[in-house]
Amino acid sequence: FGRELMRGLVLTETVIHVAPEHLVAEAPYQIAIVRLDDGRRLTVRVDGERVAIDSVVEVEQAADGVYHARALR
Repeated sequence: FGRELMRGLVLTETVIHVAPEHLVAEAPYQIAIVRLDDGRRLTVRVDGERVAIDSVVEVEQAADGVYHARALR
């Protein structure tokens, strides 16, 4: 991470087992749709531990424009 962190709630999630060609080496990986505290919804890549629906997460936009999230404890 390293930029502004946002907080949000996981609305839905899934694990990608059959990834696009450029991400095959990273599969399986989890993605989620998160509703941020300000009401915006983002599709995010989950880093670290898996998250479940209703999990609270920190979200940050990476330099490549992809949003990443990780569970808050």
